[in-house]
Amino acid sequence: MVKGVAGGGKLTGFAPTPWTEESEAWQILDGRLAENHLARRVVRAVAALDLSPLLDSYLGVGKKALRPDLLLRLVLYETQNNRPSPAQWARDSRENEAVRWLLFGMEPTRSWLYDFRDRLAPFLAAWNAEVLHAAMAEELTVATRAALDSTSVAACAARRQLLNAERLQKRRAAIDEARERVARGETIAGPRWLGRTQGGLRLQQQRYQLAAEILAERLAANAKRRKCDRKPAEKVLVSPADPEAVLARDKLNVFRPLYSVQLLRDLDSSLILSYDVLVQHNDNGVVEPMVEQMLDNVGRKPAQLLVDSGYVSIQHLEFCESAGIRLYGPCQENDFSVANGKKPQSNQHTRLPKSAFEWLAEERTYRCPEGHRLCFTKQQTQERTDYTVTLDLYTCPAEHCLVCPRRTDCTHTPHKGRSVSRIQNEELLDALRTRMQTEEAKQLYRLRSRTVELSYADLKEHRGLRRFHGRGQSRVRTEVGLLVLAHNLLCLEAYRSQSRAPPTNAELAQTLSLT
Repeated sequence: MVKGVAGGGKLTGFAPTPWTEESEAWQILDGRLAENHLARRVVRAVAALDLSPLLDSYLGVGKKALRPDLLLRLVLYETQNNRPSPAQWARDSRENEAVRWLLFGMEPTRSWLYDFRDRLAPFLAAWNAEVLHAAMAEELTVATRAALDSTSVAACAARRQLLNAERLQKRRAAIDEARERVARGETIAGPRWLGRTQGGLRLQQQRYQLAAEILAERLAANAKRRKCDRKPAEKVLVSPADPEAVLARDKLNVFRPLYSVQLLRDLDSSLILSYDVLVQHNDNGVVEPMVEQMLDNVGRKPAQLLVDSGYVSIQHLEFCESAGIRLYGPCQENDFSVANGKKPQSNQHTRLPKSAFEWLAEERTYRCPEGHRLCFTKQQTQERTDYTVTLDLYTCPAEHCLVCPRRTDCTHTPHKGRSVSRIQNEELLDALRTRMQTEEAKQLYRLRSRTVELSYADLKEHRGLRRFHGRGQSRVRTEVGLLVLAHNLLCLEAYRSQSRAPPTNAELAQTLSLT
């Protein structure tokens, strides 16, 4: 096992650094760094990581590679210091004293750092699990309470360069024609978006091929929608710069390519217990994989889980019930819309809502506000984004509705009777509503804004997570993984620093006598 830079045998196969700890230039920089400088904290944090998998990923042939342990220090330091781009890392390796101290004078190129960022991707999950296991072993947290939330982050793609099938096909034809002209040795004088070299055009051709495949999937999904929900084919778009990104409106109401970042944050510490980046603009089907990832990272599932209204669904409640997790969240309430003065989303078409009807569990039916029982009519299924729900339909007899004094508020078709549907296992929703009315739940739910929402505020405001700096789901997941790893490493390092007891008088006296 290689911890940090110990285990020098595995590091001898890499290129030597321009400086060592005995070099005068390095010592000058070392003297300028404060004892608790972020760079020193990063060095202490990385020293506890098992870097063997990263070192073993180098074949040891050809030109000697730069020291990966030092490059990892650079990446984590820059990530935590609101410098998320490899282009910024390369510039700082020549201009920033703390970075030069970390790298012992190495000056990696931009391309080297872009490649190194991609090389780190397979190891981030294991390193994050290693940090969280250490935090559990050192009793930094018990990981029994957590909060889950998501946020939309802009992709590395222009929001005004979105293409439909017709425009995409024209661009693909232009790329093919340009490649033929370059092969004949001709000069290209096309639009600015078109590549100018054979290599650039080849990469562009591959990306546009991926865009065409993803657009075909979106067109097929759009064709399966109900006619009232279906978009015109020319309105189904894709981003050629980052085809994997989902197209949706962010919280500023800007329609653009986005990725959804998911964080599961511990309530009793600052640790992030699991994370993911998804190509969807909702939170459907998210709870189970995030909890399973937490189980892999810390060895347990949360006993209490706080979520917002977007996660409250029968699918998630059924999973939490089977997993022994108590879910807390607003049921069928849009807290974002209400807080921002927007009209809340609702499928209620009458002034008398379903909540006015009382469910009689023993009789398995509803009672309307006027005291009439509804009769079971039929059972039907309803397709959701990634699962199917079963609905039981109950209808009030028409003879009651036709003479009811509240019929104008209750139904538009009193001759058919008012209908109310009930999802199978809706008892879980009823239990959640009851639970959220208790004072204990209200006090607990306040922790959500102080934990996971605070983590997002920190990542966006102080770490630069407002726009990704790589394209494709793999690279944006790597960027978030580096942010989470740096955050958790420094949390654990800070805990260890606070846990170190100050020396006793006897120890100080012994130290003084030895000197």
